[in-house]
Amino acid sequence: MNDFFKHPTAVIDDGAVIGRGSKIWHFSHIMRSAVLGEACTIGQNVMIASNVTLGNNVKVQNNVSVYDGVACEDDVFLGPSCVFTNVRNPRSEISRRDRYEHTIVRRGATIGANATIVCGVEIGMYAFIGAGAVVTKPVPDYALAVGSPARCIGWVCRCGCRLQFNDNDTAVCPECGRHYRKIDKLVYACD
Repeated sequence: MNDFFKHPTAVIDDGAVIGRGSKIWHFSHIMRSAVLGEACTIGQNVMIASNVTLGNNVKVQNNVSVYDGVACEDDVFLGPSCVFTNVRNPRSEISRRDRYEHTIVRRGATIGANATIVCGVEIGMYAFIGAGAVVTKPVPDYALAVGSPARCIGWVCRCGCRLQFNDNDTAVCPECGRHYRKIDKLVYACD
């Protein structure tokens, strides 16, 4: 008896590990050697490739492919139709499976709908990647990154609310009250 939900149209290959309480919806495919943590939600028409690791409570919205080389820590949100890559210079006639680059999405980060994450980058903790952004370089913790190529235009709280820093480089989230400090162009939680 499985301790997770699998829609009848979903395919889970032998060797995949699915955490307790996870839900896998219509027409999704979890390949061998993929590891999903507890309480993950895999939306419709999602592909999780071999050797992908998803932490606990990861939400993958519809029409997302997570390719070999990608790891998402706990509490990550992958918006509808966001895209990951794993080879920088793909060619149909040249196999580069031995050159997959690793991409890591740190705890609590959000990747917006239709965003593209070029392989080999790190998305920081609680970073927020705007819809349609094209991420080509690392994104720091708590950064709000938008555009093509993506650039940091501000900072967000752990709860996702935009932060406004004062002259002393401190901010208090107007929604949840958490405190932050900016030091050398990076943001740190104070509590």
